[in-house]
Amino acid sequence: MLGLRWRDVDLDKAKVSIVQNLQRLPGWGFIIQETKSSKGRRQVTTSPSATLMLREHRMQAEAACVLLGRTLREDQLVFSHPDGSPVDPDSVSHAFIRIARKAGLPATRLHDLRHTHASLMLKAGVHPKVVSERLGHATISITLDTYSHVLPGIQEAAALRFEEGLLGLPSGAPVHALGS
Repeated sequence: MLGLRWRDVDLDKAKVSIVQNLQRLPGWGFIIQETKSSKGRRQVTTSPSATLMLREHRMQAEAACVLLGRTLREDQLVFSHPDGSPVDPDSVSHAFIRIARKAGLPATRLHDLRHTHASLMLKAGVHPKVVSERLGHATISITLDTYSHVLPGIQEAAALRFEEGLLGLPSGAPVHALGS
């Protein structure tokens, strides 16, 4: 998130391109590097509310630039200080922990939101391949190995779907005992 540049954000199509990340290395300062793998470089569709927040954030960033006598550059980081300098990842993590505590959440790290995102999508029936792509996992097996526990009843649902197909029933139609 901290490596995201404005040129990586398409507000009209509600998409962000994940191509790089930002890290702070002691003794080196901030470094921006490509994602770990080719699967990590991906395009993700943003939700309507996230897109709206990004639009508002861009307007605020443009206004801050005007106050500083410059224009917002497309290569500028989306989440940066008003002068365009990078935000320290540790400060974001610590701020998130404080906010989570104030909200009464148990010990929660910012990275836990990634797991929550994946779990909620899988529970909502989003295909695991789509979840895997959104997370930038190298293979769908990583996603399934990590998150299969959030899919209770998947065996039962698979058996019912098989039976529906076998009997030529529409999905979700009541399946009556065979032979009756």
